[in-house]
Amino acid sequence: MMGLPSLHTLDQAQGVRIWLATEKTDMRCGFDRLAERVKAVIGEDPLSGHWFVFRSRRGDRLKILLWDGDGFVLWYKRLEAGVFKLPRVEEGSRSVQLRASELAMILDGIDMAKLKRVPRYAGEKGTGRSKTGNREQEEKIMN
Repeated sequence: MMGLPSLHTLDQAQGVRIWLATEKTDMRCGFDRLAERVKAVIGEDPLSGHWFVFRSRRGDRLKILLWDGDGFVLWYKRLEAGVFKLPRVEEGSRSVQLRASELAMILDGIDMAKLKRVPRYAGEKGTGRSKTGNREQEEKIMN
């Protein structure tokens, strides 16, 4: 049985993004039809290596399409009871980008609509201090 990579692996992957199509998808769609939906609904290249998540009309099934370099991989999950709880999206939005942790929560049955993300420091590009910069500050303090 092939499983999904760990969150750590996904988070460390350079340039891999996860896209959720917010429109309901016919789960009879296979590789080619889902690849067409990636272009039409999400507006991305299905051969990009990104992950594309599609949900069923009832919300009890998910398909994940990805290109692994020499062919498509299709991962499919059907719940025996309940539905997948998806994040809230803006009205009219056809797709939303997910973090690996958000996808894991969806697959584990966590209701993302009830979660509240707390503010975190994001930093600004180029504001990180170099070791030399820290040494200069230390010298000023000592003098």
